[in-house]
Parts: sequence; structure tokens; C-alpha cells
Amino acid sequence: MRKEPAISTFDNLKGKASELVDKNSDKIAAGMDKAGELLDSKTGGAHTDKIATGKDKLKVALEGLDGKNDDFSDDPSPGGTPAPPPPPPAR
Repeated sequence: MRKEPAISTFDNLKGKASELVDKNSDKIAAGMDKAGELLDSKTGGAHTDKIATGKDKLKVALEGLDGKNDDFSDDPSPGGTPAPPPPPPAR
């Protein structure tokens, strides 16, 4: 029995996640908005800016799965544009 290298398995999972985001970005965005509204109401609006920042960072991370900025933009262009580079790791 031959085992796939770990990197190949990771690339396979990343590809599947990218496909799911591509096919369901509207549902994902609606879910993030609904979750953000719920959190905002539960905290009495005390963390609105942090919730918005978290949603934005999640969208950027999900956009970066396929290297295109085409899943969550308000005005998507055909084929998308390159996603911004990920932020540097925290130290």
C-alpha cells in the first residue's frame, strides 16, 4: 500500500476547500453576516469594530485559497483578480 505525501494530501484538502468556497460564497457570506450580527447583539455593540475586522480577515483568508479575489467581492470581475498576500505571521 502506497501512502500519499503529507503535502499532497494538504494540497488536495486545500483544493476541495477552495471549490466549496467558490460554489457557496454567497451562503458563507450570509452566514458570516448573521453570526456577526448575533455576536454584536449579544455584546451590546461593544465589539462591533472587532467583529467587523474578524469578518474581513476571514473573507481575505477564504479568498486566498485559490489565489483569486473573486468569491466575496461586491463587484466581481470575470476570472477575478489576484488575492492580496496574507499578513505576516504574528511574533
